Amino acid sequence: MPRVLRPSQRSQVMLADPLTDAAPLLLLDTDIVLLEAPNWAADDTLYLNGDGLLWRLKIDDPRPEPIDFDGLPPINNDHVLHPDGTHILMSADDGHIYRGALTGGPVRRLTPDDGSWRFLHGIAPEGDRLAYVTLTDFDQPGRLAILPEGGDPVVVPTGDGHLDGPEWTPDGRWIAFNLAGQLARVPDGGGPVEPLLRSDTVDWFPHYAPTGSLASYLVFPTGTVGHPADLDVTVRVVDVADWATPVRDYPVFGGQGTINVNSWSPDGRRLAFVAYPIG
Repeated sequence: MPRVLRPSQRSQVMLADPLTDAAPLLLLDTDIVLLEAPNWAADDTLYLNGDGLLWRLKIDDPRPEPIDFDGLPPINNDHVLHPDGTHILMSADDGHIYRGALTGGPVRRLTPDDGSWRFLHGIAPEGDRLAYVTLTDFDQPGRLAILPEGGDPVVVPTGDGHLDGPEWTPDGRWIAFNLAGQLARVPDGGGPVEPLLRSDTVDWFPHYAPTGSLASYLVFPTGTVGHPADLDVTVRVVDVADWATPVRDYPVFGGQGTINVNSWSPDGRRLAFVAYPIG
């Protein structure tokens, strides 16, 4: 079932400019729907999921509008904008990935009926391949799968730990992810896994800014299992040349849904995230 707000809880969509000392801008504060995982489109529109639907939120007129798709099952917080600027790829709660226009209407299922669950996080810069987490049972660790357009999925070896959040770097040379609670990457096409950062915290969802110079990720407390909701976490911004030194930290009450997918603005200057304060 789609996540819902707890009593006295709110969804707060925030916009941050990590190149300045300014506090994040509160774009939307609502107790109507639990919104998650913003994608930032070129026309300054955010796309988030909530209540199993995809929602449109314009930055210059922040009133959330649900988008009507034909034949789309309830979706979760793993969705990615297509580089063509007119489509979005969405993970649905039937385990499949669908493609639809940002204006709504009919959708097309992209994944085969093979008994797998899939959680989409990345699309190649050329738009011809998807990177997602695949698993056949929820008591098994997630694996990295690549789906070429019109082809069959290929599982990329990354070791034994649970993998999540696979996403291409802007230059297309690497796929970054979190593996067993630490940030890492693997060359596009496969190869040795390289750590991006070794820390005492549980780090999740590395997201590169389109410029390739900055990245964000979510810091969970030491000992956290998975990426649960309703914890004190930190949205951290780093220079990709030095993942160990924060450029900016944004403490929030959140976790699941805060930045599950890439939420950087197209110019790479700002990022969006969601907090879920209670009371």
